[in-house]
Amino acid sequence: MPIGIIDSLDHEARGVTRQEGKAIFVDGALPGETVEYASFRRKSKFELAHLVSVLKPSNARVEPRCPHFGICGGCAMQHMEPSAQVAAKQRVLEDSLWHIGRIRPETMLPPIQGTPWGYRHRARLAVRRVSKSGGMLIGFHEWRSSYIADIRSCVILPPHVSALLMPMRELFGALSIAERIREVEVAVGEHCTALLLRILDPLSSADERLLRDFADRHNIVFYLQPKGPDTVYRFCPQTGPRLSYTLPEFGLELDFKPTDFTQVNHAVNRVMVRRALRLLDPQPGERIADMFCGLGNFTLPIARSGAMVVGVEGSAGLVRRGQQSAKANGLASYVEFGVANLFECTEESLAALGHFDKMLIDPPREGAVELVRAIGKDAPQRIVYVSCNPGTLARDAAVLVVEKAYRFVTAGAVNMFPHTAHVESIAVFERP
Repeated sequence: MPIGIIDSLDHEARGVTRQEGKAIFVDGALPGETVEYASFRRKSKFELAHLVSVLKPSNARVEPRCPHFGICGGCAMQHMEPSAQVAAKQRVLEDSLWHIGRIRPETMLPPIQGTPWGYRHRARLAVRRVSKSGGMLIGFHEWRSSYIADIRSCVILPPHVSALLMPMRELFGALSIAERIREVEVAVGEHCTALLLRILDPLSSADERLLRDFADRHNIVFYLQPKGPDTVYRFCPQTGPRLSYTLPEFGLELDFKPTDFTQVNHAVNRVMVRRALRLLDPQPGERIADMFCGLGNFTLPIARSGAMVVGVEGSAGLVRRGQQSAKANGLASYVEFGVANLFECTEESLAALGHFDKMLIDPPREGAVELVRAIGKDAPQRIVYVSCNPGTLARDAAVLVVEKAYRFVTAGAVNMFPHTAHVESIAVFERP
């Protein structure tokens, strides 16, 4: 059995060792460990391997809290002490910036982190009837598998949501369309918890009674989605607390639908918004762009400073929610929203929006390379880039530094998803 010394983690939280110049990626191994491993896929330049045994453990190795860890694919790093996870993600960010972009920031920000347990306020759980037993499975997929993990609790979901997993199994198994439910999407808001069911057949009247009774007993709100995203509607209770989240530091409350993109970790999102605003430093009278603005997570806090904000987003639905929240929070006169496909941005289309003193960019995983390449001579003095993918951040940062002559001032990791390999970050660029 081959033995290796793990020197780092890769972007999927696999331990990396090297044998005769070839990289070996070992599931479950941690930096500093000496391990036995068994390769299950061999290529000319790398191998993928399972951990067989740990001969010399890392000081960062801990006992996973979840009994399903290693089978459930919802987490990849519970065997690593939480502060060590954050340090590893900071290194992933730094390595990506250098190896992909060939750039380094002038300084590194301390990483943002929060509680590692019960943080996940949004989750998409798969649902399947198990034909042999007639029961139901509800949970994340197994690690690198299409099968659903047989989880009965979840330590990264809020405790009251984790406690619903087994009652939901019983409920869904009792429905006439049990085999036609594919997903349940969880959205925890400030005033209520929503469960969105994606169903392939209509509910019977008996099914509807079961859902209403469940909603009453567990104090949740059911939404149904019979077809595409536009068919989502609130089923029961039809009136009552609305789905929203708050940014108390800015005196804001933002409404959202269960299918809308919002950050999964409310506590870390609040810290991230605070840091982004401090780095952007919006001032009254400035004109600031918020690109990929979503429903206004950064737009409205910027507007609260007294700056004029233009939020641009590709989803008309999110823009409508942003406009409604701006009005509800008394900020409509400071905000202008627009719908545009920023993946097709050109220098001409960006210039048509007018001059911006500063810009915040918060793109999806694909990054914002078309946008940053479209920045012309009338460039914003400062750009704050919030990223959910270190690789595309590194690519786009290289464009800003090499092609657009920005200084790369600072960057730091954001641990939005503890126990996963997901790395978010904030970076700041300034014109000389």
